[in-house]
Amino acid sequence: MIELRSTMAGRITLAVLATLILLFLALPIVVIVVTSFGKDSFGTFPPASWTLGWYEQLFADGSKWPAALSLSAMVAALSTVFSLVLGMTAATALVRSELPLRSAVYGLVLAPLVIPQVVVALGLFLLFEPAAMLGSPIAIALGHTVIASPIAVMILVAALKGIDERLEDAAASMGANRLTVWRRITLPLAMPGLVAAGIFSFITSFDEFFISQFLSSVDTVTLPVQVFNVLQYNVDPSVTAISVILIAVAVVALGLVGVTRKLSGAGEQDGLLPTDPTVGLPATRETAS
Repeated sequence: MIELRSTMAGRITLAVLATLILLFLALPIVVIVVTSFGKDSFGTFPPASWTLGWYEQLFADGSKWPAALSLSAMVAALSTVFSLVLGMTAATALVRSELPLRSAVYGLVLAPLVIPQVVVALGLFLLFEPAAMLGSPIAIALGHTVIASPIAVMILVAALKGIDERLEDAAASMGANRLTVWRRITLPLAMPGLVAAGIFSFITSFDEFFISQFLSSVDTVTLPVQVFNVLQYNVDPSVTAISVILIAVAVVALGLVGVTRKLSGAGEQDGLLPTDPTVGLPATRETAS
């Protein structure tokens, strides 16, 4: 790679390869966005004519899309709150305490990310079905929390690792109790990580399909399940319009993460998504000399 960058031909080759890769990744999104403005009822690409009719159809009288959209937003909001509470608690225990077998516990916390989601969904179905909670927004939000909270834990572990423990020790030496130290020192410094964790948890829940499919009912259908139901029986171009809305939500959310990190100066720190299971899990606390 260094040899390629050292020559003009190498730089041109790298630029061309990078451009081709980016185009390949972005092409499906471009196709969806362009097709959503096409007038053809079969959703052809490129469109022969243009219209905003599919967006108007989303919110027409009798449309099921607004209910599915509002339910997904409510479930995602609940799941975000649950994930942040669990994530902050788990991250604090993993980083700030002498928890035995912390690496093993961390791996267990991240297990839902590597287990097939259909398996997780089936387990949640068998858990909530005897309790007659199928179709409950709370049950769906709790199910989404199972896969959203590990993401929050990863981000918050990295955020807490970046906080100098000497600041907390200094506050404690001045007589502040643990709650005051957490509220006045730890929480403000971890706020960029909390914002990022909340945004990623919201996106994870908002886009989740398998768990929603297993836990939803006729009256409680989330947006991804509604998309699946529509495409299962016919080709509805309004799906492309709702897909553009989903893409816009993801882009805005990622933009908020970038703005938050830039305003907080976190962009100069380590990444918020560690992949090493031992990241943020020091064997001993650093002591002042």
